Amino acid sequence: MKKNVAYLYDPVCLEHDTGLWHPESPERLRAIEQTLTRLKPRLMLLSPSRVPEKLLLQVHTPKHIETVRFACEMERPLDADTICVRRSWDSALMAAGAGIVGLDALKAEQVDRAFCAIRPPGHHATRNQSMGFCLFNNIAVAARYAQSIGYEKVAIIDFDVHHGNGTQDIFYDDGSVLYLSTHQHPAYPGTGAPDECGRGEGKGTIFNFPFPPSSGDAELIPVYSENLPHILADFGPDIILVSAGYDLHEADPLAQLEVSTEGVRAIVRAILDAADALPTLFFLEGGYDVKALSECVYATVEEMIKQGS
Repeated sequence: MKKNVAYLYDPVCLEHDTGLWHPESPERLRAIEQTLTRLKPRLMLLSPSRVPEKLLLQVHTPKHIETVRFACEMERPLDADTICVRRSWDSALMAAGAGIVGLDALKAEQVDRAFCAIRPPGHHATRNQSMGFCLFNNIAVAARYAQSIGYEKVAIIDFDVHHGNGTQDIFYDDGSVLYLSTHQHPAYPGTGAPDECGRGEGKGTIFNFPFPPSSGDAELIPVYSENLPHILADFGPDIILVSAGYDLHEADPLAQLEVSTEGVRAIVRAILDAADALPTLFFLEGGYDVKALSECVYATVEEMIKQGS
């Protein structure tokens, strides 16, 4: 029987050692791995591979790539929040490469959906700067690769509590990639106002839905159940990529949205319903309460399985 959902993970992502104090810790992936044990027999388990540098160059400048490489070699932080050790280089290449392997499986029709359990996360990384725990922009690299294998119009949906400024920046003037984000405002990194809607050929393909602290299920779910289907119908994507950040959860220590685990499940279900038969690929972004994170990833993957059964 065909397994409809692929799960991508490699233990090298645990070797990005951010230190005991840092919220973006290896414990995040360890908790996910333990919690998903019961679902794994229903998943196609795939190993990521390191992203080729030529694919990184589709998104990032040569100077940026060299800056990250040097920081990892010297074990120097890129900023106060964005830590590098020697093994961070391999972790970052594997995180950016997971989407490539997932896309190849989708294109070959081996699966209909895939979830990349990766770190470091990516959606804050711009063309030329690492920030907000992110070294390379994993989902942006995947979007460009998707286009190179025939998915001409790409929709990126981002429900992380923090606005994906890097993803927006990379595609701000590109009408072939839609970006939709719900996020807390005010909050890091300070971008994502409703009037940030694209420029030039990209005008009208950026959609930002900022929410004040204490917003929860009642406020966020309708964006996905009511707004998203119309936005996708107007754009007509060939594939859906999702920045799945679970720091919107009410238990998360780094933000103040109050979405429940069942609210996250409802958001994921609405995304999958709106995607309909389109291939869909999820990328782990934030989420810093490890119990809430692992429960939400379980709910996400379970919904991905249900939708295809």
